[in-house]
Amino acid sequence: MTAPALAPAPAPVTLDRREGPFGEVVLRERGEHFEIIANGCFLMDTSDGRSERLLIDAALAALPAARTGPSVLIGGLGVGFSLVRAAEEERWGRIVVVEREQAIVDWHRQGPLDRISGAALADPRTEVLHTDLVAHLRTATERYDALCLDIDNGPDWTVTEDNGSLYSPTGLAHCHDRLTPGGVLAVWSAQPSTAFEQALRNAGFSRVGTEEVAVARGVPDVVHLASKSC
Repeated sequence: MTAPALAPAPAPVTLDRREGPFGEVVLRERGEHFEIIANGCFLMDTSDGRSERLLIDAALAALPAARTGPSVLIGGLGVGFSLVRAAEEERWGRIVVVEREQAIVDWHRQGPLDRISGAALADPRTEVLHTDLVAHLRTATERYDALCLDIDNGPDWTVTEDNGSLYSPTGLAHCHDRLTPGGVLAVWSAQPSTAFEQALRNAGFSRVGTEEVAVARGVPDVVHLASKSC
């Protein structure tokens, strides 16, 4: 008996296309899911989200248990999964999201992605900063208990060249400076990177480790974790 043919995947429908200071960003809808494309390169979609949620959960679990009302900075709003996960957790005292693409902020506040993040954005603990993450880490004076960074596709593959500086020795030094003693840095990546783990140690971080999320094909998504000594 011949196996029934699989239904073809739905074609993507472009909902919005913007040209910004860092290139083109596009929001597409494919069936029940949304996709964000930057400069012609796929960034993320709403089909899974396990690793984006792990980014938040792993950072919180790595904080000292006695720390009350910790603050978290989320680098990159994306499709909103990390923000939503943070808002679901009552333990977080303050949630700051840094997003440099105004288009992505608009898609969440007045566009289709509101159905994902609307409640989290309305949470009184949430603040969205429309600015570049690298610049914010370099110039800000505030410290956070956790930095949860989901920028481009991770330290070994960036869509925007300037984002590579985030994972450089200077960029990691700025991350270290922005953490409170005992604070946690969590970095999402589309693939494991032993070189990045060593870079974290070289930057003065301790308790460096990696948590993986298996995917159907290819290498797993990972969250790199590191702590600032007390």
